[in-house]
Amino acid sequence: MSQIDLMLSCVKKALKQRGISYAQVAVHLQLTEASVKRLFSQKQFTMQRLEQVCQLMQLELADLLQLMSEQQQQVQQLSYEQEEEITRDLTLLLVAVSVLNRWSMQDILDWYQLSEHECIRKLAQLDRLKLIELLPNNKIRLRVSANFSWREGGPIQRFFQQKIAQEFFQARFNSKAECLLVLNGMLSAAGNDEFQRKLRRLASEFNELNRQEASLPLAQRNGVSIVLAMRDWRFGLFKPLLKKS
Repeated sequence: MSQIDLMLSCVKKALKQRGISYAQVAVHLQLTEASVKRLFSQKQFTMQRLEQVCQLMQLELADLLQLMSEQQQQVQQLSYEQEEEITRDLTLLLVAVSVLNRWSMQDILDWYQLSEHECIRKLAQLDRLKLIELLPNNKIRLRVSANFSWREGGPIQRFFQQKIAQEFFQARFNSKAECLLVLNGMLSAAGNDEFQRKLRRLASEFNELNRQEASLPLAQRNGVSIVLAMRDWRFGLFKPLLKKS
């Protein structure tokens, strides 16, 4: 992420935390809301306007730089070796997935057959892997960025593909909490690229919603798994019917 991208990301995050809308920013800058959105999307902020937005949030520029520094220290992705270490220990993987869903240690103990001692050991291991920071009284602080993801084709992704894919699709997908869409069509390379961008944007929206609802009691949140996939499927099932070249 470039410095300007990181700075604007911090500004957006600070605005959201303070409940300040683009419309309010527009009034403060004496611009239209559309102009403010364009400033963010086209990254055209001058230092003067950036300082004005900071004033609206009651922040100094130095505070914004501190936020940038903290965000840069957040983990965007684990190394291959770190993911491999997690997949070798099913209990560690369980705890890792739980904390990424913003569960507390007590939540984990309430839901799973883990002793407090074992849970603390796994949390300490995740602290060493820099996925979390284990605070006094066993409080958990995530050290991952908003766009954290498992490595593409890495150990975690392969684990879920091998161990869970078959079980995942055994569901009937007929309850109100389930949905299965199977789409078939033909796209150009450009159309394929565009749709993949939309899939990534949808995944980003899911992650943001997950973050926003993290403060709700665990009893009000249900585990949700989503599979977004797209691939060249011109052959597959019909390959035996293809004409021989």
